[in-house]
Amino acid sequence: MALSSIKLTAISCCFILALLCCVSCSKLAIMSTPKKQAVASNSPLAKQAEQQFWDTLHQGNYNDISQTEKLLTAAYIENPNDPSLAAHLGFTHIWKIAERQREKKLDPRIVNQIILAKKYFADAVQLAPNDARYLGFYGDSLLIEGKIFNDERQQTKGYFVLLDAIKKWPQFNYFTAGYSMSILPAGSTQFNQALAWQWKPLDLCAGQTIDKNNPDFKPFMKLATQQGPARACWNSTIAPHNFEGFFLNMGDMLVKKGNWQTAIKIYNNAKLSPTYAQWKYRQVLEERIRDAEENVAVFNQPSKLTDMPSEPTMMFNSRFSCMACHRE
Repeated sequence: MALSSIKLTAISCCFILALLCCVSCSKLAIMSTPKKQAVASNSPLAKQAEQQFWDTLHQGNYNDISQTEKLLTAAYIENPNDPSLAAHLGFTHIWKIAERQREKKLDPRIVNQIILAKKYFADAVQLAPNDARYLGFYGDSLLIEGKIFNDERQQTKGYFVLLDAIKKWPQFNYFTAGYSMSILPAGSTQFNQALAWQWKPLDLCAGQTIDKNNPDFKPFMKLATQQGPARACWNSTIAPHNFEGFFLNMGDMLVKKGNWQTAIKIYNNAKLSPTYAQWKYRQVLEERIRDAEENVAVFNQPSKLTDMPSEPTMMFNSRFSCMACHRE
């Protein structure tokens, strides 16, 4: 071998080794840098921001989202180690885009809401990795953003994050994961997976396999609890009409699949809630039951997350996408 070739080979080897060393050093430097640690906020600003978040959410004041976001952001800048503030910021942004039908005119910049939601849910997960709710919402934001910007790799990442979230809290995240996939085409593998995921929490909450031909939940109402993982099956102070909202969405998904007869039975389960009479969306449910067969075609019309959907539309794409569960 010529001397010049030997020198060239030696130089190349040295370059590769140096490059590998740099990569290793960068990884080592990152790994050795301390992670953010969760620190709860107790400042007057944080307390004010949290209170306004809950008031705005439970009263369904969509038009007050901007002011609520402003307060939460100020509080989070004051203490960027508070996972609750991060998560509530994320939820505020995802609420803004989810119920975009309530806007007077749709601004294309509405898509920035899902970008911000993803950022804040990622912060919440980093600060509170054991909170399966945050992980589920983070997976949703990844999936939705990937769908909007046609990024299949990100959608795949979001799907696997959701699978992890389901493992950590199945009663909560089977719904969370399936809900964000409900606007996919009814014939797609992903939609069928999402619909199957809606049956799973019913089985878990009932403690037995629900009869899919006669899904009457009345015998299981005595199991209502506010304790443990099963609390996700029922209404709570956080989601005063979680029970009603769950069956409204599941009915919509069954209608979209063409199984409108079973959907009517699922819709009717919402009426079993002891707070059904106070639910603001009773009329929506009654209309769903009345128009179930007709809505098969309506719910299968193509829809984008950047569109201004017209009524009636799937719950996920509606003006009550979040409020069906969270409005008092």
